[in-house]
Amino acid sequence: MLRYVLTRLLGAAVMAVLAILVVFLIANTVPGDPVLAQLGDLAASNPDTVMEWRAKWGLDLPLWERYGLFLWGVLHGDLGISIASQRPVLADIAQYAPATIELATIAFVVALAVGIPLGIAAAVRRDSWVDAAARVISLVGVSSPTFWLAFIMLAIFYGGLQIAPGPGRLDPIAFPPEEVTGLFLIDSLLAGDWDTFHDTAAHLVLPSIVLAAATIGLITRTTRAAMLEAMQQDYVRVSRAKGLRERFIILRHVLPNALIPVVTLGGIAYANLLAGAVMTETVFSWPGLGRYTFRSAAALDFPAIMGITLVVSVSTLLVNLLVDLSYAALDPRVRR
Repeated sequence: MLRYVLTRLLGAAVMAVLAILVVFLIANTVPGDPVLAQLGDLAASNPDTVMEWRAKWGLDLPLWERYGLFLWGVLHGDLGISIASQRPVLADIAQYAPATIELATIAFVVALAVGIPLGIAAAVRRDSWVDAAARVISLVGVSSPTFWLAFIMLAIFYGGLQIAPGPGRLDPIAFPPEEVTGLFLIDSLLAGDWDTFHDTAAHLVLPSIVLAAATIGLITRTTRAAMLEAMQQDYVRVSRAKGLRERFIILRHVLPNALIPVVTLGGIAYANLLAGAVMTETVFSWPGLGRYTFRSAAALDFPAIMGITLVVSVSTLLVNLLVDLSYAALDPRVRR
């Protein structure tokens, strides 16, 4: 087990170094002129202003030297200064990350709560109307574009039926709770502010469903396939031959073995939810990393783009590392 852990840690470290290099190259080779995007046509026509601006942000340095400065900053916990906000990128990320973590976590819980039971029901009642409905739901969830589904949900439940709150994290007249974790649900509970808790929960419903839609489809299909494979194993036939009840066989023997690949998919899905909330947060005006990323990309704010991409990449690597370790703990064959 120790050798397996050390191998995974070494692989994660190598991938982190490669991620830093790829993030830097992408951010510094994308088309577009950050000078024109930040200064405008009039200021960009002044050579002295342009030269001063490039020197301030290090754009007058060779690419390899800029990479060395960026790598040195990363090693010391400095991701640079955002051009748009004029604040440290790490401070911006710390400000916007809690909203994304809260939304992604709720979406992940929704995906598990819907996808796993739906996959189990589809496998147990194979080729029935339940199975057909589960496959249709998973197909629609995986195939629906996020921005389209977000607009449809807003148009129906906010604009048409008017049973859901509008975009944003809270109502315009509401005040956020005293910040402890940055997660409004937890902070409002700690403060005993039930009105803010209900307001936050109501605003989370639509964006979490939209963000969870694709993950629900993946978890449903994976659970169904894993359950069907486990139900064909010899130990299931032996259990049935012994006269055990079908419900007992499913819950005690089939489900624990079928959930092993679901655990793997779940970790990767959660990392994707953290990284893929750009469209959802933009449509729902959610003040998280996705919306911050969109604004930074539109403004060609390359320090912010590099910082966000690097944080998301490292987070994904850490989640994948935890998934690998948990998978090895669940299935001893992996360690061998």
